[in-house]
Amino acid sequence: MSPISLILLAFAMSTDAFAAAIGKGSALNKPNVLMALRTGLIFGVIEATTPVIGWLLGQAASSYVEQWDHWIAFVLLLALGLHMIHNGLSGKDDEAGEKPDQHSFWLLAATAVATSIDALAVGISLAFVDVSIWVAALAIGLATTTMVTIGIMLGRVLGAIVGKRAEVIGGLVLMCIGGAILFEHLSQVNR
Repeated sequence: MSPISLILLAFAMSTDAFAAAIGKGSALNKPNVLMALRTGLIFGVIEATTPVIGWLLGQAASSYVEQWDHWIAFVLLLALGLHMIHNGLSGKDDEAGEKPDQHSFWLLAATAVATSIDALAVGISLAFVDVSIWVAALAIGLATTTMVTIGIMLGRVLGAIVGKRAEVIGGLVLMCIGGAILFEHLSQVNR
């Protein structure tokens, strides 16, 4: 996986957390930088941990699926991308009805886990491609911390509309990365 693909993957993984952060930020009276950074760090650590867990699961199964690894990565990333696009285009707001004045650690952690399920699946797919899971997890964690911190600060101003668009863009990026993985493998086979 090229460094550019890895960076795009990291930011694609953070778009659903960014969307949630915009919702969380819009619920706060006046979010400050420390609240935004705290939220970003909670999301970033969880989002960096889940692909490692997925990668470990994928490694355990890798000897059984080596001939199909590129297809598995492609299908997983395609499905995740389509799911993110569907969520981004749907009219429903995941944060509707939940607008607390303060966000507890546990509420933020639960939201972070919910938005990091896709990173778990990406971790599984990364077990089948030539990439360091530690570099990928660090990139995903840093991108998520950055995006969530920005999302909290922008939330009150921008609202949920930008968050939904970010999720659509993230879905498209995931689908492109899946296509690139499949194309790269198929072009190597044809040599």
